[in-house]
Amino acid sequence: MSTLPPKRPVRDLRIDFARGLSMFIIFIAHIPSNAWGQYIPAKFGPSDAAEIFVFCSGFASALAFGRVFERRGFFVGCLRVSHRCWQVYWAQIGMFMMVTAACILGTWYLGTANYLDKLALTPFFEDPMQGIIGLLTVTYVPNYLDILPMYLVLLLMIPAVMFLRQFGVTTVFVAMFALWSLGKAVPLDLPAEWWSDRDWFFNPFLWQITFFTGFAFGAGWVKPPSPQRWLIITALAFVIILIPLSRYYEVPWIWAIRDFTWDWAWGKSEYGLLRYLHLLAIAYLFICLLHGREAILEQRWAAPIVLVGQQALAVFMFSMVAAWSAGMLLDYTGRTALTLTSAHVIGFSLLIAVAWISQFYKSQPWKRKREPTGMVPDTSLRGMPAGAQAVPGE
Repeated sequence: MSTLPPKRPVRDLRIDFARGLSMFIIFIAHIPSNAWGQYIPAKFGPSDAAEIFVFCSGFASALAFGRVFERRGFFVGCLRVSHRCWQVYWAQIGMFMMVTAACILGTWYLGTANYLDKLALTPFFEDPMQGIIGLLTVTYVPNYLDILPMYLVLLLMIPAVMFLRQFGVTTVFVAMFALWSLGKAVPLDLPAEWWSDRDWFFNPFLWQITFFTGFAFGAGWVKPPSPQRWLIITALAFVIILIPLSRYYEVPWIWAIRDFTWDWAWGKSEYGLLRYLHLLAIAYLFICLLHGREAILEQRWAAPIVLVGQQALAVFMFSMVAAWSAGMLLDYTGRTALTLTSAHVIGFSLLIAVAWISQFYKSQPWKRKREPTGMVPDTSLRGMPAGAQAVPGE
């Protein structure tokens, strides 16, 4: 019997690339009054970068956590998930503090607006005791900082899904859609503010169908359909038909359709079914487009996007602070073609830099082996290329 350790799962660059794209789109979408925001996916269909992020996060979670359940057992799997929940929990608190600090500095030094009011952060300072308790219990979730709390709850659902998996994949999907249907019929809302009845914008009990669909694909429980002409044409037609319904909603008859079907089809907070189907259509077309051409994602032009996708949590946290800070600076300088372009070029560059730094630290360079000083070289290895000698570690 082989004693070799199990191989680590090979990364799917398609997922990393898609999640990287979503990070850039999320940055654009979170700059206030951004003209570039007219050209992001949300303006051309029901689903947007949030769906991409959640779906890809589910896929990546299957690789990172699902296999721990299979190899080490349910208890160790729960420990692994709890460790990630701990990281995401403190990431949310840290991001809140950084965004709040940026708002304070922008209000003090730019003098263009009270940015604490713009993000509804003022009540936190008016009642700090209630605010701190709300922040630590995730019952105070400002709209701008609402996706990580949803992600946290989705992670907490993984053990339940892994338990249901032993009864079959069908059981998992029935449970997913049953919970989604229940959430549509009965309000399964979580409080977002102590001074109002506002709930979390991203309802995790509805959004879980996207996360765990990605999880099922990542775990290999289901396979995407192979490229077929009739299915490609159907998915493409579906996507094209939804473009005018999404982009020209000010047209009276389009508005009437959207308004009538909003809750079950279009709503983002309500997570309408049309958003889910649109995401699946986009994902299928993306897979078909890259079918047999996956190697192009290994080329140098794609490397920064893939890197950003691989370090999504660190990049996301930074992008939320950076996007809001860019918006405050644009309020001060004015939104011209030059300032907008500069804000995006600098912002994109910083996202890539943060991804690189995050990857560098995760590589733990302090643990790399290096040649001890004063070591007498082995002359039997002369003539070998530089760096080919094996030296003992520290």
